[in-house]
Amino acid sequence: MTTPLVPESLRTVTVLAGGISHERDVSLRSGRRVADSLTAHGISVELRDPDATLLGHLSETRPDVIWPALHGASGEDGALRGVLEALDIPFVGSRATAARLAWDKPTAKALVARAGIHTPRSVTLSHDAFRELGAVSVLQAIADEHPVPLVVKPARGGSAQGVTVVDDIAGLPRAMVDAYTYCEDVLVEQKIVGTEVAIGVIDTGDGPIALPAVEIVPRSGFYGFEARYNAGETRFFTPARLDDTVAAAAAAAAVAAHTALGLRHLSRVDLIIDAAGTAWFLEVNVLPGLTETSLVPLALEAAGYDLGWLYAELAQKAITDHRA
Repeated sequence: MTTPLVPESLRTVTVLAGGISHERDVSLRSGRRVADSLTAHGISVELRDPDATLLGHLSETRPDVIWPALHGASGEDGALRGVLEALDIPFVGSRATAARLAWDKPTAKALVARAGIHTPRSVTLSHDAFRELGAVSVLQAIADEHPVPLVVKPARGGSAQGVTVVDDIAGLPRAMVDAYTYCEDVLVEQKIVGTEVAIGVIDTGDGPIALPAVEIVPRSGFYGFEARYNAGETRFFTPARLDDTVAAAAAAAAVAAHTALGLRHLSRVDLIIDAAGTAWFLEVNVLPGLTETSLVPLALEAAGYDLGWLYAELAQKAITDHRA
């Protein structure tokens, strides 16, 4: 792939990393990788952990672009992005409204399903409803309508924190408790058996395109937090070991999900490909991890992108979109 030139309008980038979410450590690693990649290509980068002085600092320094590398609620629920929009400074990634829609997994599922993409059967329960309706009755109703295996997950959150695969209905109560630790709303979803893939979607100016699918094969059988961020715990195949027709359909589903949710610049869509070759939407990440073990960098490298140049192009796209 031809290496692009660093745009002349891009000179300073402020990377935001850290924050106070459960994914702070992952965010710090992502932010450092982005900062190092941009710095290696001659761009002046400031790496900041957001605090009470941040907004005043940004108003004073006015960087060309802000790159939010904040995982979890602090960076992905739309709140920070809304503030950045108010500051009138370009930033990489989806706008506040789209981020809010994608951050809430039940909402994202509904919008994606409306676009014609397959999503697993599911039910969403607030903690209040779970208590008011009686835990025993609720769990029995779930068991009657949603046979195992099930996946129980917080309705909002990332890095598989609070997520449990339930193979025996006796494990459902514990799974609900674990998920409620991270969020007041829990999504109970039918587990689709098949090949787990993650497909990055990027847009540097010519519309969203899908990166090669990354096939995920965790040694434990479950792609949880440890399997995601500890080297050697998961094998990855890039591109995924899929039939060309199936791979093309999965890529189209990823782009369609990205578009249906109004995302921009960069996202990652997680899918399961069943035995029939059907792609099932699980969730989308508006700020995918960019650490040394993350999936989008693997896909970018497989596609022949130089990370630093690609990150610079995304930053320039943010400037262009801001001017539009």
